[in-house]
Parts: sequence; C-alpha cells; structure tokens
Amino acid sequence: MEGSDNRKLSLTLRWILAFVVCFTYCMQPLFTASAQELTAKSVADSIERGRDFLLKNQNESGSWPAPIGSSYSVGVSCLALMAIVNCGMTAKDEPVQRGLKYLRSIRPPGPKGTYQVSLMIMALAAAKDGKRDLTLIQALVSRLEASQVKNGPDAGGWSYGPGMAIGGVGTADRSNSQYAVLALRDAVHAGVPVSLSTWRLIKQYWSTQQSADGGWGYQSRGGKSRGSMTVAGIATMVIVNSMLGDDLKVNPDGTPICCDKKEADQSIERAVRWMTNHFSVGSNPGVNSWLLYYLYGLERAGRLSGTRFFGKHDWYREGAAFLVKRQSVRDGSWKGAGQIEGNPVLGTSFVLLFLSKGLAPVLINKLEYNTKQKVAQNPDAIPNWNHHQNDILNLTDALSGRPDWPKLLTWQTVNLELAIQSGSVQVLRQAPVLFISGLDDPEFGEKETTTLKQYVEQGGFIFAVDNCNGAGFDRGFRQLIQRMYPQGEAQLKRLTAEHPVFRCEYLLDAESVELYGVDVGCRTSIIYCPDDLACLWDKWMRFPSKKRSAQATSMITRAIRIGTNVIAYATGREPPNKLDQEELANQGGAQDQIERGFLQIAKLRHSGTWDAAPRALRNLLKALNQKAGMVASTKPLNLPASDPSLLKYPLLYMHGRTQFSLSKTEQATLKQALENGAVLFADACCGSQPFDQSFRQMIHDMFPTKKLKRIPINHSLFTEQTGHDVRKVRRRQMEVDDVNQPLKAKTVIVEPLLEGIEIDGHLAVIYSKYDISCALEQQASVACAGYIPQDAVNLALNIVRYALLQDIDFKEKVEHLQVD
Repeated sequence: MEGSDNRKLSLTLRWILAFVVCFTYCMQPLFTASAQELTAKSVADSIERGRDFLLKNQNESGSWPAPIGSSYSVGVSCLALMAIVNCGMTAKDEPVQRGLKYLRSIRPPGPKGTYQVSLMIMALAAAKDGKRDLTLIQALVSRLEASQVKNGPDAGGWSYGPGMAIGGVGTADRSNSQYAVLALRDAVHAGVPVSLSTWRLIKQYWSTQQSADGGWGYQSRGGKSRGSMTVAGIATMVIVNSMLGDDLKVNPDGTPICCDKKEADQSIERAVRWMTNHFSVGSNPGVNSWLLYYLYGLERAGRLSGTRFFGKHDWYREGAAFLVKRQSVRDGSWKGAGQIEGNPVLGTSFVLLFLSKGLAPVLINKLEYNTKQKVAQNPDAIPNWNHHQNDILNLTDALSGRPDWPKLLTWQTVNLELAIQSGSVQVLRQAPVLFISGLDDPEFGEKETTTLKQYVEQGGFIFAVDNCNGAGFDRGFRQLIQRMYPQGEAQLKRLTAEHPVFRCEYLLDAESVELYGVDVGCRTSIIYCPDDLACLWDKWMRFPSKKRSAQATSMITRAIRIGTNVIAYATGREPPNKLDQEELANQGGAQDQIERGFLQIAKLRHSGTWDAAPRALRNLLKALNQKAGMVASTKPLNLPASDPSLLKYPLLYMHGRTQFSLSKTEQATLKQALENGAVLFADACCGSQPFDQSFRQMIHDMFPTKKLKRIPINHSLFTEQTGHDVRKVRRRQMEVDDVNQPLKAKTVIVEPLLEGIEIDGHLAVIYSKYDISCALEQQASVACAGYIPQDAVNLALNIVRYALLQDIDFKEKVEHLQVD
C-alpha cells in the first residue's frame, strides 16, 4: 500500500510539474520578446551584417572605395581590411588575399603620409600571412621612424608627413601620432624591431603634452582636451610603457632587476579620471565631430588599459548598444557625420573594429584592493596591488593568438571595494580568472574574505603571486585562505607532479616550479606562487632585443610558461566573449530566493565523492527558475539511497569522480523509486573512468537484464520540443593524456552522448559519461572531459524537462486550460 501511495504522489507531482513546464515553455516567447537587452548574439549578428556590407563593396582590385576627393584611398582600404580580419576572416580567405594583393602592389613613394603608412603596417600585421610581409613592414617602419619629430616642443610626435598638404613637417598632432604608435606596436608584435630611442621620444611627447585637467588636446599649441585625443593618450601611454620594458635593467649575474624603487606613473590614471568626468558614446567629448573615430579610440583605450568602467559607465556595453541601434537596416552599414565619416566603408570599418575587438574575451581580472587608504597615506607610492604595471597586459598579449587560444584576449582591473558595495560577486566574475598580487600584507578584512570565498564558490578562480619576495603578502595570503576555510575544509597545499597544471600547455618540473593550491569543488580553484612571476611578465617582449642576457630571457620565458599553464588549467583555453561571460556572472550571482517550490530534486549520497560538484544542482535549479520560468527549490536536498523518502521525488540526481558502491538495501530503494516512475539523472565528473565503471556496475546489479543504451539523436529529449535544440553541442575531449607529455585537449562540435535505461516504455535512467556537473559549476578545467558550460546548462535543462514530461500527452491534458 505504501508503495502504491508513493507512486500516486510521484505521479501527482509529475502532473503539476508538467503543467508548469508546458505553461512556461509556451509562454516563453512572450517573456523574451520584449526584453531588448544587448546580447552577444545581437552584437554578433550586427557584426556579420556589417562585414557582409564591406565584402559586397570591395573592388575587383582588392581595394575599397574612399570618400570622393579624398587622398586617403589606401588608408580606407587598410581600415576595411583590418575590419574583416577582426571579424573572423584570415589570410586564407579570398577577400583578405585580394586586399593584401592590392596593398602589396603599392610602390614608393606610396602610401603617402603618416596615417596611410601607419594603417598599412597595421593591416599587414593584422592579416598575419606568415612572414611574407615582414620586409615591407620593415621598410614602412623605417619611414615612420625617420619622419618622427626629433627636436623642439613636439619632439616624439608625428605630423601629417611628407607628401600631405595639411600641417607642417615639424608640427606634430595627437591624431597622427597615435596612429604611428599603434603601427609601431603592431610591427613589434609581428617581429619587426623599433628602436628604444623612438619609444623614449614618444613617451616624452605624450607625457609633457598632457593637459592640467588630465586630458589631451589635438596639438600642443592650444585647444582644450578632447575625448578622441584623451583615449589616444591612454592607449599610447599603455603601449609605450610596455615597449620600454625592453630597456631592461639587470643584476651583475644577468638576472632582471624587478623591485628597484620607482614612482607610480599617474598619467594614465589622470586621463581615466578625465574620461570618467566627460564620458559619452553619443558624442566626441570636447568637440562635436569625429564620433566613430573617437569610439574606435575608446575601444583601444579601454581594452589596452584594462578599464571596464569609466566611472559607472561600461564603455563597451553602452557603445555597442548605441551602435547596434544605428546600423542601417537596408544594407548593414554605418555612417558618421561629415564628408569623411559619412563614407559608409570608413564608418562601417570604424564600428566593426569597435564591436569585434571590444567583444574579445576578458581573460583575467587584476584585483585592485585597499586603494583609497593607501593613496591617502602616500599619493606617489606604487599601490600594493600594482607593483608591476604591465604584468597582466603582457601575459594576456603572450597568450593571444597562440595555437588553440582565441586570436585576441583582453584583461581588466576590478575594484574589490566596488564589488563589496554592489552586494554580489558579479563584478569579479566578469572574467574567469582573478589575479591578486602584492608585496605587503593585503590586509583583507571580513567583508573582503567573504566576497572572495563567494567568488570561488560561484565558479571563480584565483591566481595569486607574491611580488618581490614580500614576506608580508605571503603571510597575508596564507592567512586569507585560513579565514576563508576556518574548519580546514579546504587547505593551501603544495601541488605535486601529478597535478595537470604542470602539463596543461608546457611540461613543467614540479620540483622547481613552486605552486600551491586549494581544491574547491571540481578543481583546484586557487593557485598561489610565492615566486615573483609578475615581475618577469612585466619585462616580457614578443621579440626582445638581442642585447638581453640569456639568463634574463630564460627566466622571463619560464615565467610566461608557468602563467600560461595556470591560465590554461583555469579556463580550458576557451574563455567566453565579454557579453557571454557577463551573462554567466549574472546567472551565478542570482540569489536563492525560492526556498520552497513545486520542484525538488533529490541528490543521492554514496560511498564515493558524491558531492564533487557541490553547487552544480543548485545552479541547475537556478537556471530552471531563470531560463525555463519554472518554480524550483534551490535548497540542497541530499539523501542516502536507502532513505525511504527517496520514493517521493520524481527526479533524482547523482555524480562523482571516484569509485563507489551501493549496499543491497540502497540498491533496492533506488530500484523501487525508478520502477515507481522516478528518473535518475547522473554524470561522471570530468569524464571520470572510476565513477563510470562503478555506475555501470550499479545499473547492472539493479537491472541485470537491461543495458545502458545510447539515446538516439532523433529522440525528443534533444529537440526544441523539450526546450533547447541540443542535437549539436560543444564538448572538450582529451587527445593526449600522458603524464610524460603536455595535455592536449580539443573542443569539438558533436552529437551529445547520453545513455539510458527504459522501464515501462519511459527513460528511467539518463546518464552522461562526459562531464555536465562541473560545467554547471563553471569549474571545468582543460583537463576536464565534458560539455562546455553553456551547452551543459541547456542539455541539463532538457533532461529535467523531459524527465517531468515524458509519457504525458500535453495536448490532450492541457488544451482545456485557458492561459491569459
């Protein structure tokens, strides 16, 4: 009788939930249609239409049409070529090849002027057609260096240059000068050297010409600060500071000097304050013209300086929303004001460069902490969190474009105080990795400790480095871990050679590479290095001077490799783009507002690591509430398989990473629940083979006459009929997993592999031998074989929906219900 009552209760709950699922699924378009928020998809669609416009307007020669009467035909073609390359095309694509052929056909004295010489360097470097164009880039760099103003108040800048009717040879302006700097940077990254004297003069020019208010005007001889010139100044100062890292000071033994006394460079901070006070995306602050030119500069300033917000303004989100709304419905182009920006090829190129580059994944957040108090004590001192100003900029640059990494990666600073004031960790989670460094004790208090713990629990990863062998930071960081986990549930331990971080990209020697880690959930979520890697990242150059000592070069290379392995481990080399990461952060930060709801899923405890992904189920239930509009309790419900109350729940969940077994009593209770109509959803965390073997043995013991069989891809479980179309998903799989070789993982687009057991014509068991749970926690590493987080969420949502709806005929059961 009790079994019959439990079956009736389970079926009753199933009917109620079926109605809820049906109602919310049918009404979902009504909820989403009016929400016109900026998304990665809307930006991607806009970019695609803009790119198509440029492709349709490319001339047969490979060039693009310039404004009528303009002397900048080469420059316009260079901008358009850069735009389509940054939108995803490569040197192998025919339009890029035609564009390159056109540029290569230009003979001296062309291209004329600073703008066009600079843009040609930038376009050739962006195309990355092997080493074919290095000689041409070298010749153009020589022209730029030769035309730099060498004497007088404008020394270090550039004018329009020889052959151009505007300006004078010795009268520099900030606009020509910034394009020269951008070109020289791209040349260096392509392998063409630029002299240190050129960079020193550039720094002199921009440092001495900064206005008292922190901004920059067009020329030194007058004019108020402008937005376009101030963002140019920010980008230029970041670039030149990084390039002067090649001016390496070394000890007598050839090792780099890392921690000599120096004062903080306030020029960038002053300019950021000016932009904060004058920020706009609808106009060029300080001058009513050149809006699209300014926005392209805004993207560079924000991306290169690691600035996500100017004050409270998210420059990319606001700029992208402004531009997407103003795209031509007719042909996908953009036009600015005036004869030059009114040319749709030029306008569209500027906008595409803003949208595509600004959308690049933010790989690392560099944590700014205890700023106000320290600055008040000593305004000229280098902040404890920023002893090596270019460390994360250079590490990110080093990773950009590596095999299996995105072509462009970015970074940003985040303020811990602002995160605490916001009441959530969403600010910190706008990048997959949080970098913390310092010389002195960071002095994190209770609020800071709680926030950092929440960040890790919600899928974040902390990478910490001690600067200058600072005993204060080392002691303070170790104390932070103890305060985060006072019961010793997680501890900072030396990582051994078996840990995948030592072979995620390069084979590292665990004896000589000192790394400590804290295991939280599915992975090591905190890694700490007591050696000052950041100092060496700060000195990195893609093509360093031949004057560098072999010792310094070796140490810097080693530090970059260690950083590469840690970031690869944390991100799987697949950080989401900026807007997708923001959406993940918002999902993870949602509050547990529903303690009691229609749906409760029981999580099975077993003798193995039954709680390997402790937040996976909670995150799935949150996703049901947010994405599916269902009413589900997010309060954990963990039950042993022997608990009779297991029979009350229509959906059961389990996972693990190690071997396990169930007693005969536990097997009998679980089997009864499944025969009563419950569904078991299970997965092997990170594709764990020990768990997979134990799970298959458990199924065989309970159902000796049945076998787990692959669920066919045409099953409704995988289609929009159930929720999301998941017939194609992204899955990370290991290609090389030998302890004597670097880990080799690849993300492939495949049909999902789910297996099942049928009882009385319905799926009673749905099992994935590839990871879903760790992906739900957003904690999957490069060593984790399984589905990518976004696809794992959609797959899990479909499994839950299907489990609650199977064998129920919607039409017949709910068509009599009227929904207003």
